[in-house]
Amino acid sequence: MNEPTGIQGCACCSGIAPTAEMTSRASSPADVPGLGEKTRLQLALNVPDLAAAVDFYSKVLGVEVHKERPGYANFEVAEPPLKLVLFEAPNAVSGLNHLGVEGFDDEFVATARSRLHHADLTREEEHQEVCCHAEQNKVLTYSPDGVMFEFYRITDDDPRPESARI
Repeated sequence: MNEPTGIQGCACCSGIAPTAEMTSRASSPADVPGLGEKTRLQLALNVPDLAAAVDFYSKVLGVEVHKERPGYANFEVAEPPLKLVLFEAPNAVSGLNHLGVEGFDDEFVATARSRLHHADLTREEEHQEVCCHAEQNKVLTYSPDGVMFEFYRITDDDPRPESARI
Protein backbone atom coordinates (compact mmCIF):
# COMPACT_ATOMS: atom_id res chain seq x y z
CA MET A 1 0.00 0.00 0.00
CA ASN A 2 1.08 3.61 0.24
CA GLU A 3 3.98 4.79 2.36
CA PRO A 4 3.23 7.22 5.18
CA THR A 5 3.02 10.82 4.07
CA GLY A 6 4.39 12.22 7.30
CA ILE A 7 1.11 13.82 8.38
CA GLN A 8 0.05 12.38 11.71
CA GLY A 9 -3.51 11.57 12.71
CA CYS A 10 -6.09 9.69 10.70
CA ALA A 11 -5.58 6.74 8.37
CA CYS A 12 -5.84 8.79 5.18
CA CYS A 13 -3.24 11.37 6.22
CA SER A 14 -0.75 8.98 7.74
CA GLY A 15 -0.85 6.54 4.83
CA ILE A 16 -1.52 3.57 7.10
CA ALA A 17 -1.80 0.39 5.07
CA PRO A 18 -5.07 -1.40 5.88
CA THR A 19 -4.95 -4.72 7.67
CA ALA A 20 -6.96 -7.77 6.58
CA GLU A 21 -9.49 -6.92 9.29
CA MET A 22 -10.06 -3.49 7.71
CA THR A 23 -11.00 -4.83 4.28
CA SER A 24 -14.45 -6.06 3.31
CA ARG A 25 -17.02 -5.87 0.52
CA ALA A 26 -17.20 -2.45 -1.12
CA SER A 27 -19.98 -0.63 -2.91
CA SER A 28 -19.42 1.50 -5.97
CA PRO A 29 -19.76 5.28 -5.56
CA ALA A 30 -22.37 5.09 -8.34
CA ASP A 31 -24.47 2.87 -6.04
CA VAL A 32 -24.48 5.40 -3.20
CA PRO A 33 -27.92 6.97 -2.86
CA GLY A 34 -28.04 10.67 -2.14
CA LEU A 35 -25.02 11.79 -4.13
CA GLY A 36 -25.76 15.02 -5.88
CA GLU A 37 -26.06 18.69 -5.04
CA LYS A 38 -25.12 18.25 -1.37
CA THR A 39 -21.98 16.22 -1.98
CA ARG A 40 -18.79 16.11 -4.02
CA LEU A 41 -16.45 13.29 -4.87
CA GLN A 42 -13.02 13.34 -3.25
CA LEU A 43 -9.96 12.01 -5.05
CA ALA A 44 -6.78 11.94 -2.97
CA LEU A 45 -3.53 11.40 -4.85
CA ASN A 46 0.06 10.76 -3.82
CA VAL A 47 2.41 12.99 -5.82
CA PRO A 48 6.22 13.04 -5.90
CA ASP A 49 6.51 16.85 -6.23
CA LEU A 50 3.75 18.89 -4.60
CA ALA A 51 4.70 22.23 -6.17
CA ALA A 52 4.69 20.75 -9.69
CA ALA A 53 1.37 18.99 -9.03
CA VAL A 54 -0.26 22.16 -7.66
CA ASP A 55 0.90 24.08 -10.73
CA PHE A 56 -0.36 21.36 -13.09
CA TYR A 57 -3.78 20.82 -11.46
CA SER A 58 -4.38 24.58 -11.11
CA LYS A 59 -4.01 24.86 -14.88
CA VAL A 60 -5.92 21.66 -15.73
CA LEU A 61 -8.86 22.40 -13.41
CA GLY A 62 -8.87 26.17 -13.95
CA VAL A 63 -9.01 26.88 -10.20
CA GLU A 64 -6.52 28.06 -7.61
CA VAL A 65 -5.49 25.82 -4.74
CA HIS A 66 -7.99 26.03 -1.83
CA LYS A 67 -5.59 24.99 0.94
CA GLU A 68 -1.85 24.38 0.93
CA ARG A 69 0.25 23.15 3.84
CA PRO A 70 3.66 21.41 3.95
CA GLY A 71 3.24 18.14 2.04
CA TYR A 72 -0.48 18.79 1.39
CA ALA A 73 -2.78 20.72 -0.93
CA ASN A 74 -6.42 20.56 -1.96
CA PHE A 75 -8.62 22.02 -4.67
CA GLU A 76 -12.37 22.61 -4.50
CA VAL A 77 -13.88 22.36 -7.98
CA ALA A 78 -17.47 23.53 -8.43
CA GLU A 79 -18.24 21.73 -11.69
CA PRO A 80 -18.13 18.81 -11.66
CA PRO A 81 -18.26 18.75 -7.84
CA LEU A 82 -14.79 17.49 -6.90
CA LYS A 83 -12.30 17.86 -4.09
CA LEU A 84 -8.85 16.96 -5.34
CA VAL A 85 -6.40 16.29 -2.50
CA LEU A 86 -2.65 15.99 -3.05
CA PHE A 87 -0.23 14.34 -0.60
CA GLU A 88 3.48 14.76 -1.27
CA ALA A 89 4.72 11.17 -1.11
CA PRO A 90 7.72 10.67 -3.40
CA ASN A 91 8.12 7.00 -2.43
CA ALA A 92 4.47 5.96 -2.64
CA VAL A 93 3.89 2.73 -4.55
CA SER A 94 0.59 4.02 -5.95
CA GLY A 95 -0.71 7.35 -7.16
CA LEU A 96 -4.05 6.72 -5.43
CA ASN A 97 -4.15 7.59 -1.73
CA HIS A 98 -7.88 7.19 -1.03
CA LEU A 99 -11.39 8.02 -2.25
CA GLY A 100 -14.27 9.72 -0.51
CA VAL A 101 -17.47 11.66 -0.69
CA GLU A 102 -17.77 14.97 1.13
CA GLY A 103 -21.20 15.89 2.43
CA PHE A 104 -22.20 19.21 3.89
CA ASP A 105 -24.37 18.17 6.84
CA ASP A 106 -24.28 15.63 9.68
CA GLU A 107 -27.23 13.70 8.24
CA PHE A 108 -25.06 12.71 5.27
CA VAL A 109 -22.45 11.06 7.53
CA ALA A 110 -25.16 9.42 9.66
CA THR A 111 -26.79 7.94 6.55
CA ALA A 112 -23.46 6.57 5.34
CA ARG A 113 -22.74 5.13 8.81
CA SER A 114 -26.10 3.36 8.80
CA ARG A 115 -25.60 2.02 5.26
CA LEU A 116 -22.15 0.61 6.11
CA HIS A 117 -23.47 -0.93 9.32
CA HIS A 118 -26.43 -2.60 7.58
CA ALA A 119 -24.18 -3.85 4.77
CA ASP A 120 -21.89 -5.44 7.39
CA LEU A 121 -18.86 -3.55 6.10
CA THR A 122 -15.87 -3.06 8.34
CA ARG A 123 -15.75 0.60 9.25
CA GLU A 124 -14.15 3.21 11.46
CA GLU A 125 -15.67 6.42 12.76
CA GLU A 126 -14.06 9.72 13.68
CA HIS A 127 -15.77 12.67 15.37
CA GLN A 128 -14.31 16.18 15.48
CA GLU A 129 -10.91 14.74 14.50
CA VAL A 130 -8.36 16.81 12.61
CA CYS A 131 -7.50 15.11 9.33
CA CYS A 132 -6.15 16.69 6.14
CA HIS A 133 -5.76 19.98 8.01
CA ALA A 134 -9.51 20.18 8.75
CA GLU A 135 -11.72 19.10 11.64
CA GLN A 136 -14.09 16.38 10.40
CA ASN A 137 -16.76 13.85 11.25
CA LYS A 138 -16.42 10.71 9.14
CA VAL A 139 -17.09 7.07 8.64
CA LEU A 140 -14.86 4.93 6.47
CA THR A 141 -14.35 1.47 5.07
CA TYR A 142 -11.81 -0.32 2.89
CA SER A 143 -12.29 -1.99 -0.48
CA PRO A 144 -11.24 -5.64 -0.87
CA ASP A 145 -7.95 -4.42 -2.39
CA GLY A 146 -7.25 -2.06 0.50
CA VAL A 147 -8.35 1.33 -0.87
CA MET A 148 -9.84 3.52 1.86
CA PHE A 149 -13.26 5.02 1.07
CA GLU A 150 -14.60 7.70 3.41
CA PHE A 151 -17.82 9.66 3.83
CA TYR A 152 -17.17 12.89 5.71
CA ARG A 153 -18.24 16.39 6.67
CA ILE A 154 -15.81 19.19 7.47
CA THR A 155 -16.77 21.01 10.67
CA ASP A 156 -13.81 23.46 10.69
CA ASP A 157 -11.72 23.98 7.54
CA ASP A 158 -8.88 25.73 9.41
CA PRO A 159 -8.69 24.39 12.99
CA ARG A 160 -5.43 26.13 13.88
CA PRO A 161 -5.15 28.88 16.47
CA GLU A 162 -5.86 32.36 15.04
CA SER A 163 -2.20 33.31 15.46
CA ALA A 164 -1.12 30.43 13.17
CA ARG A 165 -3.60 31.09 10.37
CA ILE A 166 -2.33 32.41 7.06
